[in-house]
Amino acid sequence: MNVRHAESPWRENILLQLNARNKLQNHSFQELISCHNRIFESATALRSENLQLSIRNEQLRQEGAELMLKGVPVDGKAADRIQTLEQKLHKKQEELTDLLRGKAENAQALVELNRRLNEKEKLLALRDQGLMEAGERELHLKEKLLDTDARCTELQASSDTLKDEHYALHLAFEALQDKLRKAQEENAVLVEKLMKIKAKDAEKLNEENDNFVRKKQARVAQELEDAAKETGSISPERGSFPGVERDIGAVMPSIGTCLPQRVVLRFDAHDGEVNAVRWSPVDRIVATGGQDRKVKLWDISKGSCESKGTLVGSNAGVTSLDFDSTGTFILAASNDFASRVWTINDERLRHTLTGHSGKVMAAKFLGQSTRVVTGSHDRTLKIWDLRSRACVETKFAGSSCNDVVTSEAFTFISGHFDKKIRFWDARCESGSSGTAANELVLQGRVTSLDLSKDGNLLLACVRDDTLKVYDLRMKQELRVFSHDNFKVGCDWSRAAFSPCSDMVGVGSGDGGVFVWNTKTGHLICESNHKEHSGAVTAISWHPYGGFLASVDRGKKAIIWTGE
Repeated sequence: MNVRHAESPWRENILLQLNARNKLQNHSFQELISCHNRIFESATALRSENLQLSIRNEQLRQEGAELMLKGVPVDGKAADRIQTLEQKLHKKQEELTDLLRGKAENAQALVELNRRLNEKEKLLALRDQGLMEAGERELHLKEKLLDTDARCTELQASSDTLKDEHYALHLAFEALQDKLRKAQEENAVLVEKLMKIKAKDAEKLNEENDNFVRKKQARVAQELEDAAKETGSISPERGSFPGVERDIGAVMPSIGTCLPQRVVLRFDAHDGEVNAVRWSPVDRIVATGGQDRKVKLWDISKGSCESKGTLVGSNAGVTSLDFDSTGTFILAASNDFASRVWTINDERLRHTLTGHSGKVMAAKFLGQSTRVVTGSHDRTLKIWDLRSRACVETKFAGSSCNDVVTSEAFTFISGHFDKKIRFWDARCESGSSGTAANELVLQGRVTSLDLSKDGNLLLACVRDDTLKVYDLRMKQELRVFSHDNFKVGCDWSRAAFSPCSDMVGVGSGDGGVFVWNTKTGHLICESNHKEHSGAVTAISWHPYGGFLASVDRGKKAIIWTGE
């Protein structure tokens, strides 16, 4: 039923359009057609009359001819009549000629009208076809309109539901804001109390430190006084206390700086790339960090590689390692945007420092084992207090940080992707808007930094395949080290000073280890590049100089010593 009702309007519309066309096209020529019909009928009647007159004229002519042959004289009336009939016949012939000419013209006009009528019929057919197509489109659009109306109804219902949910969420949000405001007020009160408690603890700690220093000074003075009284027990031949040389030899196996000329140990440190290596400051223990998310401890005191433990907890590859000054804690930076602190003895994870929004490339203890500075690819450096397990300050460097070194308890230096070295003072109470106190601009990206033992020289490994040494007192460049065979293997390639700062060492992208003399600038050692199976990522000298450790991207770790 709906289809019939939908069809009837367009049928009526077509009929109306056809009637309009007839009125427009037929009525204009109706008078011409009627005139043509009248002329045609008149011509037919005249043709019939002309035919009859012709026949009558022929009969009269024959009769006249017969009479003339018979010698019958034709009277004047007959001759006049014949002449009249001939004139009338001539007029009728002229009229017939005109009618025939008019008929031809009308026929021509009729042909033209038929041609125009055919064209109009073709145009009408095209319009009829267009009307049919328009009717079909109209039906399709009506169906689409019905579907759209249904969809709009559904969307309106969904919109009403979402508005209700939004209103409910807005109410919940306002309630949570009230709770947050109260919590912040409570937190401010607690922070104020905590600061007071910390101030008291700091005063107590300072007092204890003062007491400890006084006791230590008194003990040292007493020991010196006792030693002065016991000068008679000194051996004049050796000039030293008996047994002291043997004890030092047991504790400090070597006091000369190692050149990487002979491989002592070679072992697979990790399941993948090894990114970091660091010696313990008190033992013959070397720590390595790799892409397998682990920190491993290795004991080489017995001339062999013995695993002392595996520190786990990182969720991505380890990028940097650092021991505290006592060798009790080890700090590791990771690609999972965090840094972690473990205790060496029990291998327990003590702190997890989260807050960066990019991978952490460097982490170092800042003067003491309770403060840490970290540098990240999120272009910030953060200072952490391990006692409160919180970030106490954020420095915005403006570029990704690849390495950090600490020169004093309150000063640190960072190397960046934008080819700059920045100097920072942690004592500046600048909150989260701290800026670098000074900058050095290099010719390439800085991959690593290291400080000499006295803190006067700064070593920078640069991506343009050079090492640079700067005098921090004069703020000027002292040496540039390079070699045709030396290539920096990655953006986190670590170079290092020797314990006595008389040499600098670094690993190369082809697997070699290079050592230069700091004073002369000469290359004094280039190890065999075949010892490592991949690019050397980091090296570390033992604090007493007897060994050098190097690691590569092919999971190998090598312990070197001199000839």
